[in-house]
Amino acid sequence: MLIITAPGQGAQTPGFLAPWLELPGVAERLGAASELAGCDLIRFGSTAGADEIKDTAVAQPLLVAAAIAVAAALPEAGAVLADAAAGHSVGELGAGVIAGVLTADDAMRLTGVRGRAMAAAAAAEPTGMTAVLGGDQDEVLAALARHGLTPANVNAAGQVVAAGTMAALGAFAASPPAGARLRPLPVAGAFHTQHMAPAVAALRDAAAGVTVADPAMTLLSNADGAAVTTGKEWLDRIVAQVAAPVRWDLCMQTMAGLGVTALIELPPAGTLTGLARRALPGVAQLAVKTPEQLGAARELIAEHCVAGQLAEPDGLGIGHLPEWRLIVAPTSGTFRSGGEGALGTVVARGGERAVTAPWPAEIIEWLAEDGDPVSEGQPLVRVQPREGA
Repeated sequence: MLIITAPGQGAQTPGFLAPWLELPGVAERLGAASELAGCDLIRFGSTAGADEIKDTAVAQPLLVAAAIAVAAALPEAGAVLADAAAGHSVGELGAGVIAGVLTADDAMRLTGVRGRAMAAAAAAEPTGMTAVLGGDQDEVLAALARHGLTPANVNAAGQVVAAGTMAALGAFAASPPAGARLRPLPVAGAFHTQHMAPAVAALRDAAAGVTVADPAMTLLSNADGAAVTTGKEWLDRIVAQVAAPVRWDLCMQTMAGLGVTALIELPPAGTLTGLARRALPGVAQLAVKTPEQLGAARELIAEHCVAGQLAEPDGLGIGHLPEWRLIVAPTSGTFRSGGEGALGTVVARGGERAVTAPWPAEIIEWLAEDGDPVSEGQPLVRVQPREGA
């Protein structure tokens, strides 16, 4: 089983798209994407410097356009590209196109709105992100909570990204958890936290006019690693995810559970294959950086893509998807766990709202703790519906 993955913001490097512009159709696709996103993606992907492409409003459409353009060039004519798709953060929009949920044009329009709105939200207050490498994960998460920081990305065991105000990050750096190394990230703000709430509203408005289809292949969600089976649910998750943590660790757990045997990462590749080396031992991995690797990618697809070997390529294993469900915050406020007949409550200025599952379910994992500030749509708990529910 083969999964294709698209990296998120921070993966971009100067000139990473330059060699791809020589391939037929790539420059044309990037030119059309530039019109939709409102910025010159060909220049930003080929000749612009690191400071220019660090801009959130540039980096996000650049990454999504690159994923879409290179994915179109990967398979042989008429061949099936993959059995599954997943993207990290903004890479989810590229994965959505690959899985057939939305068109490339709609993805670029949404990415343009997302990038500009997140840049504006980041400019409202000095915020940032710091990678926390190593240390005991429980101790790391407890330290983040003490400093009022959010684990915005839980990428793998020993790799958590802290996000919040620069003042809080500074205090955290002055007293880091034992055994942890801190690396400030070159990003403009505290993405995937409550600081991005204004961007959620902007993206929700833009998404209201988008037509989506159900995924044509297994499509994983950053919210909880679950495979999403409807286009509507996927779009709702994409909107909420702007202000909610990225759980790439859970995506990789799902890949292992599904029996993934090969993983291809789209340009600018390297980040996700690096994480997979540890978390997915025995899985063949290819970070596609230049067109010279197209042959190797096609060989991997031919060898591992189950859908490409089926007489009826729509049999993509959908019946074997994990049946996890995600319960999200009904409003913004403070999460309180427990309560009669409920999983918890969200306390807001206007009162309390119960957090409930619409069917009998067993709790798999809490994604928020008692007393945490939460945003509307933020994932709170991952559950397993009971049989017959």
